[in-house]
Amino acid sequence: MFDHVKFGVSDYAASRSFFVQALAPLGVTDVREWPPDGVELSQPGGAASLCLYQTRETPAHLHLAFTAESREQVRAFHRAAMQAGGKDNGPPGLRTHYHANYYAAFVIGPDGHNIEAVCHAPEP
Repeated sequence: MFDHVKFGVSDYAASRSFFVQALAPLGVTDVREWPPDGVELSQPGGAASLCLYQTRETPAHLHLAFTAESREQVRAFHRAAMQAGGKDNGPPGLRTHYHANYYAAFVIGPDGHNIEAVCHAPEP
């Protein structure tokens, strides 16, 4: 649905480090930097990307949900995001109020954004 999502962050170095580390288990890497304070993150050969840039504006809180291919990727995302300095906003688990196989984890990032990894597939 999206080509890219771009939003400002209050501390570029902290946000870049957080997103690169937290999204690594989902295959996301930094694919391009824009000097002095911008980065594009995507999966290799991915059609969609996330772009971050330094801003002095106070950004509104976002909810960003990233697709995970497996429940293990959701768990790995949560571990990596917590190690990157995120705050737990919902540990890995089923959220059956969305649907029977909605397996997700939620972490608050450096600017207060709710970052989610979700797998819609049933357990193999």
